[in-house]
Amino acid sequence: MMDKVFMGIGLLAVKLLPLWQCNTLMLSLGLRCMLFSSFTTTHQTLSSSSLRLSLSLPSQRLSHCSRNLCCKQNGVFSSFPKDSPLTGLEDALVSYVFGKKRATDVAHMVWEHVVQKGDTVIDATCGNGFDTLAMLNLVADDSHDGHVYALDIQKDALDNTSLLLEKSLNSKERQLVKLFNICHSKMNGVVPRNALVRLVAFNLGYLPGGDKEIITRSETTLLALEAAKRILMPEGLISILVYVGHPGGREELEAVESFAAGLSVENWICCKVQMLNRPCAPIPIFFFRRR
Repeated sequence: MMDKVFMGIGLLAVKLLPLWQCNTLMLSLGLRCMLFSSFTTTHQTLSSSSLRLSLSLPSQRLSHCSRNLCCKQNGVFSSFPKDSPLTGLEDALVSYVFGKKRATDVAHMVWEHVVQKGDTVIDATCGNGFDTLAMLNLVADDSHDGHVYALDIQKDALDNTSLLLEKSLNSKERQLVKLFNICHSKMNGVVPRNALVRLVAFNLGYLPGGDKEIITRSETTLLALEAAKRILMPEGLISILVYVGHPGGREELEAVESFAAGLSVENWICCKVQMLNRPCAPIPIFFFRRR
């Protein structure tokens, strides 16, 4: 199913019509697992309420993804039927292209197509707790089998996360979240040895509203990615939102990209979504582990 998720992202690799040149952005995508010998994009009418795309893919393996937009959902045309597991993802990506959604919204939407009720997930840099809360809502069910492990090196971040969870969750839901005041590179030490981790999420940069001198760094981030790779289950996802507008941010992005380049095509799908005319915009990156 996740091949389809990343094809949904691939549908947005288009050139915008001249009408939009005043607010143009181009989408840079790395889809390492998908070998396109060629593809053509057909431009159709753009309006404020719909984006019509047609993508022709010659690869027989990917033929199920070649279709015209034909289903109208909530006033927006979609290439996926209403009962598709990708319903909503394409809309979020298109909204992101036109500045209507944030990078975090795109990341959360991708999570929804990976994480299942009862899963174990890790928020490796919990910050102010919004990702932690989103994860809990994805894994919590009546069986209370879901677990969220939230990490941060700053005590202020854990205090902020704890306060948000206390306001947002009931006592049983709160018990599903465990907070740890440790570096993200130490995640192996807090997750049970036999745990099957479906999602590990990172926000790389500094704590919003906190000390901008305290940032994630390439050295420990690479150790954290190695740890995440070891504990991630098949069909699991490493989700990374890289903030690059601060000193050291661009170097950390390059380190993450280099890490991705070393992952085998047979076992991993690696994708980056980047706005080219907004150099300081956060960059969502996804590593999906194949079966």
